Amino acid sequence: MRRRQNPVTRWSAALFAHPAFAPLAVLGCFAAAAGGVIATNPTDNTGPSTCLFKMTTGFDCPGCGGTRAFYYLLTGNLPEAARHHVMAVFAAPFLVWMYLTWALPRLRRIRQWRLPTFHLTPNALTGFLIVWAVFFIARNLPWEPFTHFFV
Repeated sequence: MRRRQNPVTRWSAALFAHPAFAPLAVLGCFAAAAGGVIATNPTDNTGPSTCLFKMTTGFDCPGCGGTRAFYYLLTGNLPEAARHHVMAVFAAPFLVWMYLTWALPRLRRIRQWRLPTFHLTPNALTGFLIVWAVFFIARNLPWEPFTHFFV
């Protein structure tokens, strides 16, 4: 005897198997995060820092200022975004490009998209992480011009 499948299970299986599900889910999560950052405005300086690294060491962590930089990017203030976290601002266009080259073929079936793909090679990733580490050290140096990057 054949067991009948639940309609909700069948519907959810079809939804999750659809090629556009993952790109739209990622886009939805990004939109929710962007909306939350815009709604809470992390630049208003209310309350103490919640960064455990900064609270225990007194230094800015490698990610300190990232949320504020994201807020300023969303509001179109590029100089202020770069002041808070220049590495996040540098990485943002690459992340958007990688998302588009991944998502567009899944969202719309066109024979071939003409977008060149960005391949993140191990050497490129290593170079980015080294530059990020140098930025992390430089932003914690207590003399000019590095004090400009304190957040």
